[in-house]
Amino acid sequence: MDKIAVLIPCYNEEQTVAKVVSDFRKALPDAAIYVYNNNSKDRTVEEALKAGAIVRNEYQQGKGEVIRRMFREIEAECYLMVDGDDTYEASDAPKLCEEVLNRQADMVVGDRLSSTYFTENKRHFHNFGNSLVRFSINHVFHSDIKDIMTGYRAFSYDFVKTFPVLSRGFEIETEMTIHAIDKRMNIRNVVIGYRDRPAGSESKLNTVSDGIKVLMTIGRMFLHHRPLEFFSIFAGILALISICFFIPVFIDYLDTGLVRKFPTLIVCSFTMMAALLSFFAGLILSVIRNQSLQSFELNRTSVHARFVELQGKQRNK
Repeated sequence: MDKIAVLIPCYNEEQTVAKVVSDFRKALPDAAIYVYNNNSKDRTVEEALKAGAIVRNEYQQGKGEVIRRMFREIEAECYLMVDGDDTYEASDAPKLCEEVLNRQADMVVGDRLSSTYFTENKRHFHNFGNSLVRFSINHVFHSDIKDIMTGYRAFSYDFVKTFPVLSRGFEIETEMTIHAIDKRMNIRNVVIGYRDRPAGSESKLNTVSDGIKVLMTIGRMFLHHRPLEFFSIFAGILALISICFFIPVFIDYLDTGLVRKFPTLIVCSFTMMAALLSFFAGLILSVIRNQSLQSFELNRTSVHARFVELQGKQRNK
């Protein structure tokens, strides 16, 4: 079991990966540094090996696929994940690891948005997208995460071994954040430095398509983790529509003693029934979710017991 494992997912990062590995070796001299190559078509693997990294391959394309492989294979007390594009300062690494190793943090978020991100990043739609995602998640899930899309994070053993990776691409950061919030894990924000990619290095993130995937992930996670709130919104909208159309029919009935708009009354009745069904669907799913949370806590206890066992074996070596 490693004390600190630095995890670097890479796809076509030959220009920067050697520098990233060297910088993190200097910042964390006792850490094991893993580069996970995701079907790179350039010299990423050769450059990483030359810099002294442990190189492994993930053949299913996508950052989410790489992280699934990393989390499954590596055993460590602290996991530090960083992109291989040399946009993050290695000198900030000890601060992130300190939160996990000595302050019982489960996920430490490297906060770019509170430092240099908006001045260094020249892609204005990326800036807007990051702000939109942060606003959406913090308001939907009642949290205070400073940077949702950052690729610089530290994790505890408990987080890594209980996180079910479902996303395949860059929306994985959003999924990790919502998982930590929903499971009431200890989340810390640490302000970090950020610099734009060096000349000649291109971002793999597509602003429009990946942005849509991230927003769809937020909606999906809202449905899964807050079902009562999700279905209550639909129930409220349907009930409001039903009431608005029913009021003229009811006023006309008070005036004449007759119901002259039966089709409208029937539609109002079915719409109100749909509202009630939506509410009770959310209620049932909320009960199921609470049972799932109970199972998660039991599983987390088992994972932590294994972690303590591995620590004991490491000390006895």
